[in-house]
Amino acid sequence: MILIGEHSVVYGKPAIAIPFPSIHATATVENLVKLNSATDIILKCHYYEGRLKDAPLKLAGIVACIHATIETLEKNPVGMCIHLNSTIPIGRGLGSSAAVAIAIVKSLYSYYDEELSQSKLMELVHIAETHAHGNPSGIDMVAASSEFPIWFEKGKDTLPILPGAQLHIVVADTGRIGDTRAAVESIRKNHSLNPIATKKSIDLLGELTYIAKDALINGKIELLGNYMNLAHIELDKLGVSDPILDNLVTIAQIKGALGAKLTGGGRGGCVLALAKNKSHAEKLSVILIEAGAFQTWYFQTEGS
Repeated sequence: MILIGEHSVVYGKPAIAIPFPSIHATATVENLVKLNSATDIILKCHYYEGRLKDAPLKLAGIVACIHATIETLEKNPVGMCIHLNSTIPIGRGLGSSAAVAIAIVKSLYSYYDEELSQSKLMELVHIAETHAHGNPSGIDMVAASSEFPIWFEKGKDTLPILPGAQLHIVVADTGRIGDTRAAVESIRKNHSLNPIATKKSIDLLGELTYIAKDALINGKIELLGNYMNLAHIELDKLGVSDPILDNLVTIAQIKGALGAKLTGGGRGGCVLALAKNKSHAEKLSVILIEAGAFQTWYFQTEGS
């Protein structure tokens, strides 16, 4: 889950992402030949069950990732069944496509008892991410494979961040699939039509991410929340927010959240709010459901 820096990260600015322990994705590979069953590769998930070659278009990234992984392993599978199980809602800016792809690649390497390097994992997952986002920054797939908050800059080494205090985070799902690809294209178009204003927002998002990092490391949670509020304003200026996201952000702020903003691609998806403590997080979760959120989660991160 991106704490701050989404969209500007595509333009070379940094972003901070944190693991989301409340949701997960798993993949299991089964040999159907031993069961005298099918000879095709079978895919089973919540959205589809059948032959891999007949999978619907919305699973094209997953299909491409599976084929690329098998080709890289130089295998010719017969009668393989890949079971996918994910509690991550699709299209909400929570890294669903990256997490599922990571699970798939790891399960296939494990099935064939082959060693998997981090660089090869990222290379193969990138295939699925390209299908999902068009021109992915890469932050989702790096964050989804990390146990710690990360500092991410495209084309540079990813660094772990050790927060100076616990974060109590509430995530509110609007229940609507965001359109990351459309949002990215919209910003690119605005960058051409109104380059000065667009560049100003992107640059400011980059600056906010730098000072948010310092606040996070030093345990200055109230400052971090303020930077989140300011980041949402710039994301709204870039046209990636919408009235429903703005409403949830405003309500969270009115009800005492230290900070609130959209997370991920926007135009649907989720809002995250920084609560004062665990009790406040629980209350905010209920308040945001009453305000129209489809579902909410809350969790806390470790702090030094």
